[in-house]
Amino acid sequence: MPVRELGLGGSCCCHWWPSLVGDNRRRDPVGENKKTQAPAPTVELFSSLYNKETDMILPPQDGARNKLGRKALQKAVARAQGRKTKKSVKKRGRRERTSRREGQAVPTTPSLNQLERVNRNAAGIDLGAMVHYVAVPPGRDPETDVRCFETFTEDLEAIADWLSGCGVDTVAMESTGVYWIPLYELLEQRGFQVLLINPADFKKFRRKTDVSDCQWLQTLHTFGLLQGSFRPEEKIVTLRAYLRHRDRLVKCASDEVRRMQKALEQMNVKLTEVISDITGMTGMAIIRAILAGQRDPQRLAALRHSGCKNDVQTIALALRGNWRQEHLFALRQALELYEVHLEKLKDLDGQIEAYLQTFEDRTEGEGQQLEPSRRKRALDPCLNSRDLVYKMTGVDLTEVDGIGGTAALQIVAEIGTDMSKWETDKHFVSWLCLCPELHLTGGRRKSDRSHTQPSKNRAAASLRMCAQSLLNANCALGAFGRRIRARKGGAHAVTALARKLAIIVYHMLKERRPYKDQGASYYEERYRQRMVENLRRRARQLGLGLVPLALPE
Repeated sequence: MPVRELGLGGSCCCHWWPSLVGDNRRRDPVGENKKTQAPAPTVELFSSLYNKETDMILPPQDGARNKLGRKALQKAVARAQGRKTKKSVKKRGRRERTSRREGQAVPTTPSLNQLERVNRNAAGIDLGAMVHYVAVPPGRDPETDVRCFETFTEDLEAIADWLSGCGVDTVAMESTGVYWIPLYELLEQRGFQVLLINPADFKKFRRKTDVSDCQWLQTLHTFGLLQGSFRPEEKIVTLRAYLRHRDRLVKCASDEVRRMQKALEQMNVKLTEVISDITGMTGMAIIRAILAGQRDPQRLAALRHSGCKNDVQTIALALRGNWRQEHLFALRQALELYEVHLEKLKDLDGQIEAYLQTFEDRTEGEGQQLEPSRRKRALDPCLNSRDLVYKMTGVDLTEVDGIGGTAALQIVAEIGTDMSKWETDKHFVSWLCLCPELHLTGGRRKSDRSHTQPSKNRAAASLRMCAQSLLNANCALGAFGRRIRARKGGAHAVTALARKLAIIVYHMLKERRPYKDQGASYYEERYRQRMVENLRRRARQLGLGLVPLALPE
C-alpha cells in the first residue's frame, strides 16, 4: 500500500519511520543502499494503524515525539482500534460497576438540524467598502443563492429589489465601519426588518470569506441565533449625530488649548500654574495682550479678573518669559484655531436648539420653564439644555444628583426616550456594561473574576462622569458611593454609582415619575438599621442576644 494513499505523504514518513520500527540503520538520501532498506514493514505498520471500520489512524507525530516502544505502540494501536488491553480486562469488574451507575442528564446545545427555523425568509449581507455580498434562502433565486453588488446608490436599490423578489422580509448585517448606514436606512425605508450584528458577537461562529460570511449570517438568522444591536428611532438618531459631532469639535478645541499651554511652557510663562483655566476671562485677556506685543508682567497681571484667586504680584512673577518668536507664532495659530472651533460650536448649538424644539412637548403645558445650568467652561453648550430635555422627556433628569443639563442631553441622545427596548432595568444596565459579568465555576461564583466588560458606550461614559462627581456630594447616592469606595476602592464605587444612576434614569423615563433625594443622613440611618438587623440574626444563630448600650448623656 503506498504511503500517500493513507493521506500522510512520503516526506512525513521518512522522519518518523525509523523510531517506530526500531530500525537504526542510516538512511541513504541518494539511493545507493537501496538493497538494505525494507519497505515491507512500512505497509505492515500502516495497516496495523489503520482501521477501516473506525477510519482512525495513529497520529505519526505522537510516535515521533514520545518514541513509542513495542508495548506502548501496541496499546496505542489498541486504543485507536477500540480494543481493550490486558490491563483493562483485569479491572473490568470495577468498570462494569461504574458503568451501571446512572449519571445525571446534562442539557446540551442542539445542532442546526435539530433547531426550529424561526425566520424562514431571512437574508444575510456581508458589507465592504467596494462590494456587498448578499445571501438568500436556498431555492429563492433560480440562478444562485448569493449575489455580489457594488456600493453605489443604484446597487443598494438593486439589493432591495432582489431581496423583495426573493420573498425576504428580515435581513442581518454586520456593523462594519460606517458602510452599513446607507444600506440599513434604505432597507428600513423599504419595510425590511434589519438586524445590526456586532462583529465581536458574530466572529465566534465565523467561517471567514466574503461569500461564506453572508451565507453564515443568513443561516444563523434563519434559526433565530442572532440578536440585533440597539438603534434608537429616527429623530433620536439625528440628535445623536449632532451631539457626537459636537463632541468631536470639543476634542479639537481642547487639542488647541493644550498647544497653547505647550507654547507658554516653552517660553517659561507659568500662566497655567497661577490660573485654573487659560480659556477663562483672565487667561484669554493675558494671551491676547501677549500676542499684541505687551511684555510688561505688571501690566499683563493687571488684566486679571476679580474672581481670580491669586493676586497681581503672584501672576506677574509667572509672566516673565523668554518670548521666542517660534513659540509666539505657535501660540498665535493655536489661539486662532481655538476661536474658529468656538465659532463652529456656537453655530452647532443653534442648530441643536432649533432641532430640539421640533420634538413633542410631553409636559402638556403644565411645567414651567426651567432655569439653565450655569456655564462653567467656554466649551459648554450655549443653550438651555435642561429645559429642552425636560420638555422632550416629560421629566427633569437634572433632579438626580450629579446629572446636569449637558449630561442629561447626552444620555437622552444615546438611549432615546422609549425604554420598552429593554424589558427590565437589569437588561438596561447589562446593555450599558455597568454590571459585573457572571463567572460561575464548580457551582460557586468567583467574585474576583466577575468584572464589568469593557465598553465604548457613550451613555455609560456620561453616567460614569456623573458618578465621579457624587463621591463627595452630600446626598444618599454620595453616601452610598463613599461606603463602596471605603470597602472596594474608587473604581468600583464609580461603577456602582453609575449603575444606580442608570436604574434611576430608566424608571424616570419609563414611568414618568420625578426623583426625590432622601439625603445622606437618611441613607446612613437605613444602613445602620440593616447592620443591626444582621447582627441580631447572627446572634440568634449563635444562641446569643443583642442588647443596646445605654450611652451616657
